[in-house]
Amino acid sequence: MASWSAENATKAYLQTLKMGKGENEPDAAEFISALAAGNNKKLMVTACAGTAGSIILALVAAAHQTGGRVVCILPGPNELQASQSALGHHARCIEFVVGDAETLLSKDYKSGDFILVDCNINNLKGVLVVAQRAVSHGGALVVGYNARHEGSWLSELKAQFLPIGEGLMVAKTAAGRRIGGGGEKKSHWVVEIDKHTGEEHFFRITSP
Repeated sequence: MASWSAENATKAYLQTLKMGKGENEPDAAEFISALAAGNNKKLMVTACAGTAGSIILALVAAAHQTGGRVVCILPGPNELQASQSALGHHARCIEFVVGDAETLLSKDYKSGDFILVDCNINNLKGVLVVAQRAVSHGGALVVGYNARHEGSWLSELKAQFLPIGEGLMVAKTAAGRRIGGGGEKKSHWVVEIDKHTGEEHFFRITSP
């Protein structure tokens, strides 16, 4: 598993701030970007419920730091056209795929090491279960956004709920250590601002 890169996390975090300027809720995007870039993820796959929103720009920013790819799974051609229009020139940095997310994750993207799922998607639990099983190599991360509340499926997937934005769920695959949980290390995020330069420094701190 690649080591944590604070530099990549910070750069992706700040780039996402710039790319999402004017958005109402950029905090989830910033966290996702730093999480993917800091863990040096190379194949980032997102499964959207409808038109791809600006949160996918978090993965684009992360990919700029890690040299990775961003794949966006959409349910149909109408969503594809709307997504390309909404994302403008950023769409050129994304590989769009139309089809069933559960099927594509189980067959075509087993090598994905960062899976981002819109929790408004049809058959959410099935998609998340397939994502965890399909990419069950060490250190792969599965993240759900628009996870507005904790459900029983969170414990079944050994996922951690985070009250960021509209809610996030984060889980590592079986071969890795999941975030949170009894007897395991926990982590939290700290942003320090240099009093002299005004620069922001983004850190993840892990403790027993």
